[in-house]
Amino acid sequence: MIRIGRKKLWASLFCFTAFFFLLVTLQVVLELGKSERKIKVSSLQDGSLKLEEQRKHAYQFFNKQELYSYTRRVLDAARYPILLWWSPLTGETGRLGQCGQDVCFFTIKRTYQHNHMTKAFLFYGTDFNIDSLPLPRKRHHDWALFHEESPKNNYKLFHKPTITLFNHTATFSRHSHLPLTTQYLEGIEVIKSLRYMVPLQKKNSLRKGLAPLVYVQSDCDPPSDRDSYVRELMSYIQVDSYGECLHNRDLPQHLKNPASMDDGNFYRILAQYKFILAFENAVCEDYITEKFWRPLKLGVVPVYYGSPSITDWLPSNKSAILVTRFSHPRELAHYIKALDTNDQEYEAYLEWKLKGAISNQRLLTAIRERKWGVQDITQDNYIDVFECMVCNRVWENIRRQEKGLSPRRWNAQVNHLSCPKPEAFLFSSPNIRWTSLREMWIPSFEQSKKEARALRQLVERNMNFTAQEFWTLVFKE
Repeated sequence: MIRIGRKKLWASLFCFTAFFFLLVTLQVVLELGKSERKIKVSSLQDGSLKLEEQRKHAYQFFNKQELYSYTRRVLDAARYPILLWWSPLTGETGRLGQCGQDVCFFTIKRTYQHNHMTKAFLFYGTDFNIDSLPLPRKRHHDWALFHEESPKNNYKLFHKPTITLFNHTATFSRHSHLPLTTQYLEGIEVIKSLRYMVPLQKKNSLRKGLAPLVYVQSDCDPPSDRDSYVRELMSYIQVDSYGECLHNRDLPQHLKNPASMDDGNFYRILAQYKFILAFENAVCEDYITEKFWRPLKLGVVPVYYGSPSITDWLPSNKSAILVTRFSHPRELAHYIKALDTNDQEYEAYLEWKLKGAISNQRLLTAIRERKWGVQDITQDNYIDVFECMVCNRVWENIRRQEKGLSPRRWNAQVNHLSCPKPEAFLFSSPNIRWTSLREMWIPSFEQSKKEARALRQLVERNMNFTAQEFWTLVFKE
């Protein structure tokens, strides 16, 4: 009987040990799986694989040698401030992040909403919606917004009642807590490089088969109404349009995939042109995308329409042609035709690049001082830096409270994310087709103001609310 009892005891111990190691192994498999299933960020930055490499570089403590250490951290997560991605930008169910001397637990699991260690809720702007918000909001609950995209993705964020609900911001505005204005520029050396630049003599020769201007857009009729302008411009000057919008010229078959927009062969096609129409999909202060930086990289003169503050970001005073300085597309066409036949005047727009001399100190300083990199695995990406900014601020208040001091409060301001009402170009007439602007974007903007006010009112009530309550309030106005 004693032997049988001992055998049962050893069998039980063996089963318990096997079960423990099975749990640990499963945890590792899940973690490795998560690292392979990172959310796509190609809409955030060019080169999603490189951003994945940055993640792996930033969190090197997730490796086999630290299996037991990691397991212990997960089990002891309650010791660290919890930062909960409410509208997830990452797919991580749980991760300890080292932010300088501070450590925070990042997760997308909403089961942590009411945990006493939950200090902040992180929101990705494009996916921010009213269907479910972390309410009631406690005094120590900070809200942090990450939104680098166009206002067309979520207009209600761009109004005072909504943006001021947040404590911390990372947006394309230079005024936000973490400015992402240069998110599409890898570095100064990239725009100084002559890698893709085609000599002017060859460009002049290629003009026999190419238009002076090239346009590549497949997101047609956005809030900026850029297609209306380009359509009118085409009446006065030849434009080669490779995208779906106003299409009149085909790309080679292997470059028709949208993923080929950063292909070297695609760059070489664009680099043959003298001018690129660089029109943003929305007109907002500091909203500057690859449409502006790409021609500068390629040695082509950008004809730019978008951010009213673009002059603050030009490499030099004469490096782009600004559409807003011309009263009508006819005048712009006349100016481009003049430059097309005057090599000296044309090259004046490329002198900064040929000499490798960038005179804009604001641009140089912004790139030098930003704490994140673009397609650079040696630097943190801006998502990591955003998370750590919030983590560090949470810890700052923890230390203040330990000293008996009142917590510090950060608050978003209106200029952290704002765009004006979409407008038609002055040359437009009722006969010109701009129905998307008149029938969709302007009404959408006007309704978003009502949505922002309704959302503010319901959030300040500090109780959960239904979609029906929200829409009833919106249409009550």
